[in-house]
Amino acid sequence: MIREDFKIILNWLEDGSKVLDLGCGEGDLISHLTDKKNISGYGIEKDIIKINRSINKGINVIHADFNEMLKEYFDDDFFDYAIMTQTLQENKNPDKLISEMLRVAKYAIVTFPNMGHWQNRLHLSFKGEMPISKVLPNNWYDTPNIHLCTFKDFENLCFKQNIKILEKKVLNRFYRTGILSKVSPNFFGEIALYKFTKKF
Repeated sequence: MIREDFKIILNWLEDGSKVLDLGCGEGDLISHLTDKKNISGYGIEKDIIKINRSINKGINVIHADFNEMLKEYFDDDFFDYAIMTQTLQENKNPDKLISEMLRVAKYAIVTFPNMGHWQNRLHLSFKGEMPISKVLPNNWYDTPNIHLCTFKDFENLCFKQNIKILEKKVLNRFYRTGILSKVSPNFFGEIALYKFTKKF
């Protein structure tokens, strides 16, 4: 079964787009986009096991750390889209990475968990501990998430970097939309998807 966030990303892309998936994992997203939109897809991944599984699906994958290799290997606007799902918060310099995504691609799409979700706020307020949930499943000491943020934090960064947000979708932990998350996304939303580009 295809995840709802994959369906949303699919609807945001045009047929035949040239796509770069940063941290592509086992290639599920690129495979889905190729089947449905006939994209030309490339992935970047560090995990050898995941790379092999991607290759077995016919995905073009580069074994590298995308924080280092984007500026070395790709010219400006080489891709139509640069996509990063659920890994923005794991990067040392997400602001610089977003700038690089918009250098190598005309548009960027990111998804990430919302630290401002009401359950996280309550957990911190009443327990005094970092929250653990389906969306944020790790302990503070072994989590890959080093730059957790809220939806508002991300939007403030976009404003500072002169980035135009074109689309936004907010989902719950089951990758579904809900009424409450539409009313107050930063409070009730658990996962966000943003499509954005540079302001000219």
